[in-house]
Amino acid sequence: MTGQVRAGRALARRPPEPPVRVLLAKVGLDGHDRGLRVVARVLRDHGFEVVFAGLRQTPESIAAAVVQEDVDVVGVSMHNGAHLTLAPAVIRALHDAGLTTPVVVGGIVPDLDVPRLEQAGVAAVLGPGASNEQVVEAVRGAARRRTP
Repeated sequence: MTGQVRAGRALARRPPEPPVRVLLAKVGLDGHDRGLRVVARVLRDHGFEVVFAGLRQTPESIAAAVVQEDVDVVGVSMHNGAHLTLAPAVIRALHDAGLTTPVVVGGIVPDLDVPRLEQAGVAAVLGPGASNEQVVEAVRGAARRRTP
């Protein structure tokens, strides 16, 4: 019993880790947001705080929301074939705002394009059929690698 009390006291002294805050958005005119809504729910159900920016965001509006909401990770969903243009534009807008917030891209991204996105600074790329566990680990991993 003494060990249990000590363990309980040790845990009580350590403050709980704050949940990872993630901003989810669709960039450009892509109107396919069902997958992003599913991801929002998966992350929420796994203890993340989700800020849902929704459809038709610009890279600059995403950067402004990151500043305003103080998020740890940005998740963008792309189903319109513009990932090689829009994902780097989001990263540039974040850098222009003085931010190092990691970006995770999900959606329809051909395997050949993944290395180019990673070279542009994308932290992780998730394709169709990614499991809930893969989504959660990609976002957590990006948050762990975040540089202040």
